Amino acid sequence: MTAIKVTVAETLGSAPRGAGATMIVRADGQAGSIGGGALEKRAIEVAREMLAEGTEHLELRLPLGPTLQQCCGGYVILDLTATEQCDVEPYDRHETLFLYGAGHVGRAVVQALSPLPFDIVWVDAREDWRPTAGNHCYAISGDPLAVAREATSDAYHLIMTHDHGLDLALCEVLLRRNDTAHVGLIGSSSKKARFVSQLRARGLTEGQIGRLVCPIGVVGIKGKEPAVIAAAVVAELLLVRSRRMRMTDQEDGALHA
Repeated sequence: MTAIKVTVAETLGSAPRGAGATMIVRADGQAGSIGGGALEKRAIEVAREMLAEGTEHLELRLPLGPTLQQCCGGYVILDLTATEQCDVEPYDRHETLFLYGAGHVGRAVVQALSPLPFDIVWVDAREDWRPTAGNHCYAISGDPLAVAREATSDAYHLIMTHDHGLDLALCEVLLRRNDTAHVGLIGSSSKKARFVSQLRARGLTEGQIGRLVCPIGVVGIKGKEPAVIAAAVVAELLLVRSRRMRMTDQEDGALHA
């Protein structure tokens, strides 16, 4: 065995991470996190003892207050199992994001999203763009409108191309669909007002137009630097993701009630 996989099997009360959180511990390092400072430190120590002794499996039951002096005071059960796995995927669920535009802000958004639970389809129509794929990122040099029409359902979309006419056409295509998770458009309130008027003239309903998010980004974050805009936009995407996950959990709970 080359590593120990540490999994939060169960929690009672307040705990740093929920059931299912995992961490891989090697003799020379680790990947992932079960959180909690002292809890994680204890798990790493025990896992390395297992590696040294050749122990294949162990269960740790830890009251966080009495045992580890952690103020959250919950109770955690950890499963430690030998594995050949050397890395861990930190997220159980990834969302699909279509990003239209490879300008400065688009590049900053892709960079900010690279460690987060989004699989990105990044597209730009300009012939001189030389796309480079990254972590969870598939880059395309092609027709953004064709990509938008064929995009998978329940996906997130961010529109930030170099051409306002193309932005408008993308808005129309995506808002006519009823299966998108999020449609965001970079720009000011005045840009949105112009687009809303033009979308009405093209026959879109108020319900369809009302799904357009513009300006994008968490309200109150100031700054026009690409990295600052990207941080605000990514924070908004995570808020949308969290709301959707809560809704899914509530629906699953109702189905199993």
